[in-house]
Amino acid sequence: MTASRIEDMCVEKGMKMTGQRRVIARVLSESDDHPDVEEVYRRSSEVDPKISIATVYRTVRLFEEAGIVERLDFGDGRARYEEASEDHHDHLIDVQSGKILEFHDDEIEELQKKIAEKLGFKLVDHRMELFGVPLDAKK
Repeated sequence: MTASRIEDMCVEKGMKMTGQRRVIARVLSESDDHPDVEEVYRRSSEVDPKISIATVYRTVRLFEEAGIVERLDFGDGRARYEEASEDHHDHLIDVQSGKILEFHDDEIEELQKKIAEKLGFKLVDHRMELFGVPLDAKK
């Protein structure tokens, strides 16, 4: 079985990779839904029932501190995680279902740079989350 992207990043950073860390890394790499720690634990324990929630919390925090995963806060009281990426994207959160859509828009990116410059700043980083309901949602 080939290593996941997160496993590869951990090895590149010289991190010791235990079997349980590999399971957690693989779960995070294969996730496309921004899971919270409880969900990472649920998925990881399906692979290795001996994994504890404390191990998942410690490992996710370790990955976050190493810049391997990013912590996201979408205002629902649950920290969510995604693999750190060089490709910038923003998020649109469906407040009814909790579904998170990733998107990139060059016009928005350019506008944000212009706003920062107008205010006397060079933009070095940003994060944008939009919250909405489907247009066809029942009122």
